[in-house]
Amino acid sequence: MEKQEVEKIKWNQLKIKDINLKTIQGLYLQYREIINYLVFGGLTTIVNFFSYFVFTKMLGIEEVLSSAFAWFCSVLFAYITNKLFVFDSKTNTKKALIIECISFFAARILSGILCDVGTFAIMVKVMNINDIVAKIVTQIMVVIVNYIFSKLIVFRKRKERRK
Repeated sequence: MEKQEVEKIKWNQLKIKDINLKTIQGLYLQYREIINYLVFGGLTTIVNFFSYFVFTKMLGIEEVLSSAFAWFCSVLFAYITNKLFVFDSKTNTKKALIIECISFFAARILSGILCDVGTFAIMVKVMNINDIVAKIVTQIMVVIVNYIFSKLIVFRKRKERRK
């Protein structure tokens, strides 16, 4: 189904009885990038946990080192899936691919420092917010910040890169 064939779905006019395959396809096409980002983000989390399990339980590697390896595996998985299935990024040279990959990892490190660690520490230690609540809030922030970094910096379209 081509994009031209699908009408833009207006949420305030959508009724449950009107939902059919064409409506679902239209919603997917309209929100493809965000849906794919969330799906592959969930899979990235699974890769992280699975990798951690393999490194610690099967290979006997120390927990902190295993966590670092699992982070690397999950970010590499996220880069590949974001490049191919979320942002449909095309790189013409090896240099462009390397720069894009390094940018992706740098953005993930930055969001980890700012949100996952920094904001979490402020929420728990300074604001005395429950650690589980803080973790949920910071993880939502990480997802949003990572999407923004990926959309506006790492995988922005070529026309935008020339500016």
